[in-house]
Amino acid sequence: MISRRTISRALVAAAASATLTLVIGGCAASETPTDEAVDWELSATTPAPSGDIDSFTWAVYSEPYSLDYAYAFDYADNEVLSNVCESLLRLNPDYTLSAGLAEQWEQPTPTSWVYTIRDDVTFHDGTPLTAADVVASMSRHLDPAVGSFWYSVYQYVVSIQQTGDREVTVELSVPGSQFNLAMGGAAGVVESAATLAAAGPDYGNSTGGVNCTGPFSLGEWRSGESITLERYDGYWDDSLRAHAGQVEFVFMTDPTARVNALASGDIDGSWMIPSEAVPQLQGSDAGEMYFGLTTAVGSLIVSNLDGPLGDLRVRQALLMALDREGILDAAAGGIGEVTDVLTTESVWVGADPAAVKTAFEDVDAYPYDLAAAKALVEEAGVAGEEIVIVTAPISGEFAVTSQAAAAAAESIGLTAKIESVTPGAYTTLFSDPAAREGVDLFFTSWYLSSPDPLEMYSVLRTGEFSNYGGWSDPEFDEVVTTAIAIDDPAARSVETAMAQQIANAQLPWLPLYTTPMSLFLGGRITGVSPSIAFMYYPWAAEIGAR
Repeated sequence: MISRRTISRALVAAAASATLTLVIGGCAASETPTDEAVDWELSATTPAPSGDIDSFTWAVYSEPYSLDYAYAFDYADNEVLSNVCESLLRLNPDYTLSAGLAEQWEQPTPTSWVYTIRDDVTFHDGTPLTAADVVASMSRHLDPAVGSFWYSVYQYVVSIQQTGDREVTVELSVPGSQFNLAMGGAAGVVESAATLAAAGPDYGNSTGGVNCTGPFSLGEWRSGESITLERYDGYWDDSLRAHAGQVEFVFMTDPTARVNALASGDIDGSWMIPSEAVPQLQGSDAGEMYFGLTTAVGSLIVSNLDGPLGDLRVRQALLMALDREGILDAAAGGIGEVTDVLTTESVWVGADPAAVKTAFEDVDAYPYDLAAAKALVEEAGVAGEEIVIVTAPISGEFAVTSQAAAAAAESIGLTAKIESVTPGAYTTLFSDPAAREGVDLFFTSWYLSSPDPLEMYSVLRTGEFSNYGGWSDPEFDEVVTTAIAIDDPAARSVETAMAQQIANAQLPWLPLYTTPMSLFLGGRITGVSPSIAFMYYPWAAEIGAR
């Protein structure tokens, strides 16, 4: 899906120049696109480390909302948690699944999954991992008092039981392909049952902490400042023994400060580099830029269907009024490509090639057409009505996209208001319906946590936790539910292609573009794979001395 090519950061075509001028006008000077070319290519890995290193520092754009795996639903949470807590299965940098804390798994019936738990694993406090810990950890997702953000993975679970000394059996009410696929992410994390009981409501926060099985243990969490991880010498997997004795995650909400710290060498590395800083970092001698596998699509989430955007014609009009090529240039430095769908081909693992072609080629296109967009708004009778767009100072990508959306709305006869909130408050939009009250649009770079596109469309069914706008389409629901019951990925992909077509036509979210995962490594460190799998894979263990 992402082509390997040199992208020119030229200004957009004259037909869209007025819109782009408005977009750029509200950004800092460093965020303005130039004619400078950005050379990039996808990398599967970085050079192997020469040896161990005492410690390294890492910049995170926001403090984690929580290190409780039940609430780990965003980049900042998971990029820390993935190095401390482990799941039943392991999601690898190439987005394949392999054995994790479960050394094997099987599906004896269409509605049951059986996991055999390793017997050579200890938690960071030295106690052994048991099947009872697995049952306790998984059962939390079913507890209404917990309110797990990953409940959708467990919604068809009837029981989770220890069925042997090292065996756990999960029974579902309906055949479910997606359950096991999700066990490589936060939904499959295992924590000590004793720790869960002792920590109670403080579990996962800066007071209660966590006690898992990963290559690093949680050291000090200085609220508002940083989290320090310590190498766990009792880690069970020799192939991922940590090269670093310590990792310090520094919370840096200001993207300019974050980039300056990387360029000066004060911080050793970071994921998700602001695109406007890529030429600066590529031109410096501070380290290396890398681009890797992504499953993320940048989209505008329609979070209010009671307003003007409740009319499909208005959603179509807004997407047609967005110069997405121009936005890609301004927001991502041209690194990536525009898309009309909500998934990337990288997650269609095992799919029927014909289904993939249908899903990506036999869909509606929404080319820039301001005249047609204006006509749709007039036809809908909503000219002059207001939409509210929320953004946050996370990177230039957020500023550019929100301003482009506002400019596009104004250009077709709507009134647009932009509200800026803190990165932490922005994260709350994804978890708290109250935070979305009065909000019509907000931007997301939405990643998938399993090697199957159906994960994306499962969350858009009626009533799902992440169906933020409350969109509902009976045909879509039926197609997705049918697909979930199909075990064979090739056969399942045929139904999933239909779901992608419906979402493309109905636009519950407005797809904009997809960009590769970006990574900066300073001159002291190397070894990590630049893949979005860092959300669940213990990536920091791979980093050692250059």
